[in-house]
Amino acid sequence: MTSAARVLELLERQGATLATAESLTGGRVAAALTAVPGSSACFVGGVVAYATAVKEWVLDVPAALIAEHGVVSSECARAMASGVRNLTGATYAVSTTGVAGPGEQDGVRPGTVYVGVAGPGPPTAVALELPGDRSAVQEQATREALSAVAAILDVEETRLG
Repeated sequence: MTSAARVLELLERQGATLATAESLTGGRVAAALTAVPGSSACFVGGVVAYATAVKEWVLDVPAALIAEHGVVSSECARAMASGVRNLTGATYAVSTTGVAGPGEQDGVRPGTVYVGVAGPGPPTAVALELPGDRSAVQEQATREALSAVAAILDVEETRLG
């Protein structure tokens, strides 16, 4: 079973939904989810927010947060996930932000990635340093985003019994 299929299975069992807010992955997380037959039962949609302005205007990431922490930060990842969750009404949301490369962005090295997850509890973020070229970083970030959601859903499943 793929990680996307596992996430969708957990969401369905819990009667929950998921949305995505993606920057460096450019829609790959949403594509992985929608490649699974029946994904429309739990996946509500997503936003590819590549430009900082889209993060601010569409996802409601505060400009002050971006000015203080930058778009490649755990704070921004959490805000992006919360923003798309609020926008779509999904139970959970996952976000990706980072630098895929080949060069640095605002002094941040390629392979620096943050995955945010928002749900009924406080939003969380995972910091990653991923090796490889642009494509490898994007693919690994996609897998890590799905794994982060699955981990939270597994905890929730255990809690619900």
